[in-house]
Amino acid sequence: MELHRRRFLVRSAAAALSLTGIKTAMSIADTEQSTHATPITLFLCGDVMPGRGVDQVLPHPSDPQLHEPYVHNAKRYVEIAEEVNGEISRPVAFDYIWGDALVELINAAPDARIINLETSITSSDDFWPAKGIHYRMHPKNIPCLTAAKVDCCVLANNHVLDFGYAGLAETLATLHRVGIKTAGLGTNLREAQAPAVLDLAEKGRVIVLSFGTASSGVPLEWAAREDRPGVYFLDSLSSMKVANIANAVRQTKRPGDVVIASLHWGENWGYDIPRKHIEFAHELIDSAMVDVVHGHSSHHPIGIEVYKGKLVLYGCGDFLNDYEGIEGYEEYRGDLSLMYFVRVAPSTGKLRL
Repeated sequence: MELHRRRFLVRSAAAALSLTGIKTAMSIADTEQSTHATPITLFLCGDVMPGRGVDQVLPHPSDPQLHEPYVHNAKRYVEIAEEVNGEISRPVAFDYIWGDALVELINAAPDARIINLETSITSSDDFWPAKGIHYRMHPKNIPCLTAAKVDCCVLANNHVLDFGYAGLAETLATLHRVGIKTAGLGTNLREAQAPAVLDLAEKGRVIVLSFGTASSGVPLEWAAREDRPGVYFLDSLSSMKVANIANAVRQTKRPGDVVIASLHWGENWGYDIPRKHIEFAHELIDSAMVDVVHGHSSHHPIGIEVYKGKLVLYGCGDFLNDYEGIEGYEEYRGDLSLMYFVRVAPSTGKLRL
C-alpha cells in the first residue's frame, strides 16, 4: 500500500491500493472478461465534508459561528490544522482541497465521479437545534466540487439537513445549477427516492440510489414524506425494503445499465461489519439488480467484498474533512483515505480487469 500525504484538511485521498496487481488508486477486478460492451469505470469515495473548517479557507467562507458544545467558531478548526502543518495562506484556490486526488482522477479518467457529500450548501443560519455538529459550505464555494468534475452527489446522510429545510432546498438548487446530479434527498418522498441517472456517451447509463439509516446518525425526523422534504430513510434493513428498492430499479433499469446502491450506515469507528449489513448487501445484489454497493459513514476504510462477481464497499472511510490535528482514534488510521476506481461490465454488472 502506497500512501501519499496531502495538505491541510485533505485526508490523503491519493492513497494507492491494489488488490489485483492493477496499478490504479483502487482498482478491483474480476477475472471474468466480457466481450459484449466496453467497461464503465467509476470513481467512488467516502465522506466529502467541505463545510466548517474547509469552508473557512475557501474564497467565500460562511459565518463561522458554530453551535457545538466545545468549539464555537469554525476558524478554530483551521487553527488546529495550522498548529500541526503550519500556516495556511487564505483564501486557497477551489481545487486546493483535492490535493493529489485531481492528478489521480485525470490519470484514471473515470466515466462517472460519485461522492457522498456530507454538508449542507447554504447561506441559511437556520441550524437544526437537536444536533451537536453542523456542517455548512457557502454556495459561492461550489466551484470546489466542479473543480473535481463531480457528476453525482449522494445526499442521504446525517449532515445534509444540518441547516434545516431552507438549507436542503439551497443545497439541491446549488448542485443542480452547476449540473451535478443528486440522489437521496428531495422536497418530498418521491424526489428523495428518485435515482440519479448518469448518461455516459456510447457506454450506457449509471443508476444511483442513495439511502440513509439511523445507525449512521441520520435523525428519524429527517425522513422524507409525501408532504415533507428530507432524505430517503431506511428504518430497517429488511427484505421488504429490498423489495421496494427492487421495484424502483425495475422501473428505471435498462439492459446494460449499471446500478449503484449508496448507503450511509454504521458506526464511525471500528472494523466490525454487522451481519445485517452483509445480508442486506447480498440481498440487494441477489434480488434488486444492484451491481455495486457503496457504503459509507465510517471515518476509516473498512471491509471490501466481491460477492458473485460484484463489488461491496462496506465503508469507504472519510475522503475529505477538517479533522487534521484533532487527536483520538489514531489506531484506525483516520488519516488514510482511498479513491476507489471500479471497472464494471455493463452487460453483467460484474467487475472487469
